[in-house]
Amino acid sequence: MSALMTHLKKLCSLDGVSGREEAVREYILAQLAASPAEMQVTVDPLGSVIARVAGRRQAARTLLFAAHMDEVGLIITGTTEDGYLRFAPVGGLDPAVAYGRRVRVNGHPGVIAGRAFHQCSEEERGKAVPLNKLLIDLGAENEEEARKLARPGDVAVFDSEYTKLEGGLLKARALDDRAGCALLLNLVEQTPEYDVTLAFTVQEEVGLRGAKAAAYTVAPDVAVVVDSTTAADIAGVPGDKQVCRVGGGPVVSFMDRRTLYDRPLYEFTRALAERIGVPSQTKTAVAGGNDAGAIHLSRGGVRVAAVSLPCRYIHSPACVLSKKDLTNTAALLKALADELPAENGLPPLAGGAG
Repeated sequence: MSALMTHLKKLCSLDGVSGREEAVREYILAQLAASPAEMQVTVDPLGSVIARVAGRRQAARTLLFAAHMDEVGLIITGTTEDGYLRFAPVGGLDPAVAYGRRVRVNGHPGVIAGRAFHQCSEEERGKAVPLNKLLIDLGAENEEEARKLARPGDVAVFDSEYTKLEGGLLKARALDDRAGCALLLNLVEQTPEYDVTLAFTVQEEVGLRGAKAAAYTVAPDVAVVVDSTTAADIAGVPGDKQVCRVGGGPVVSFMDRRTLYDRPLYEFTRALAERIGVPSQTKTAVAGGNDAGAIHLSRGGVRVAAVSLPCRYIHSPACVLSKKDLTNTAALLKALADELPAENGLPPLAGGAG
């Protein structure tokens, strides 16, 4: 198994709901320490990891690659008299993916509980149960036992194993954005050609908070945000709604709900992918958002690009992506790291400025 796939499998096994990224951070710090590249690594007050990596050549500008460590999940808000846990979502979570799912709370296995089909009225059947109507069942017999297992402020993660599917696909929870973290670690498996900075950010799923702080610290000239993005290439979705496809290569965005991307940088990235023989695609919808939304507005402004992995069933216990897309994205990111920091590597702003 390649180092990239080893990183991905391990990262997807670690709990890291927004604001509770400790286990993911410790793994990343250990891997950075083992890299042959010289680097200065810091952890900022919010918990993001910032690695300033020395390349074989000095960069003409500060290039930042960013990926977020956190995942969507649940936070415990209280207990019931009969031993269940109340919870609230952390990040964007569709109620349709919650009912009956296995979870872990402080290492204890549990199930998201609600009324069975036979206990629902005709009006309720066939509808997703609102999250505030669901509870977590850890098997506690009463409130006292439940409080020994979990307290308000503790978090729950979906309990879903990393699994290989047919056709070179992979299934796991938290591929958004442990895949991005694995790709950033892959950039420093060897000493890069030029100096680069890596930011493994916290709390993206609750408002891009770690990226905002990290961007002010790094003060980059240009940034590439590496994330997972919603693929809709599934049965029943019309072709014009399949905004990107698993297996179609890395997704280079032109706009989402948080960022209107630097046009020359977007075109440069698409052309670079073609030049190195890597298939790429764009997302044919203006939707979602990622850490670029905070980074491009930091300090005096930052030119940004987003290179994402197309991912089915995102923000669910069973995200799916393609191993081929992962390796192609790794190749594109390495090419960007080899070219953007060079003296003439950054395309000028539209209109000839910059």
